[in-house]
Amino acid sequence: MAGSLLASFLLVQALRLILLFIHLVGFALLLGGAVAQFLSGRIRINPAVLWGSIIQLVSGIALSAPLRGGGDHEPDPIKLGVKLLFAVLIFIMVFVPRKRDEVNKGHFIGILTLTLVNAAVAVFWR
Repeated sequence: MAGSLLASFLLVQALRLILLFIHLVGFALLLGGAVAQFLSGRIRINPAVLWGSIIQLVSGIALSAPLRGGGDHEPDPIKLGVKLLFAVLIFIMVFVPRKRDEVNKGHFIGILTLTLVNAAVAVFWR
């Protein structure tokens, strides 16, 4: 009985770490792709930014889903809501103009800013 409980716990922890890794890869794609595009001079939504926003949204939802059982390490539900709101806004801001040849500079700076604010919420909100 205790052995199967431990195995279940380890499996859940492994899954959580894999999802966290995927979430970080999504962040790297989103931020790195956006910075590279911004510095290139031609501001548009490149595939890295689009896929990064999708990966961030989906993996963020998956990371928060199993945390409904309570416990000492469960993040604040308000924090999860704020992060979800930012992730949805980023996704919309990326998805809508994805086929345009160029994106407004202010709009693109908004994507970069929301991405950094979302990361700051993850790191500093305890």
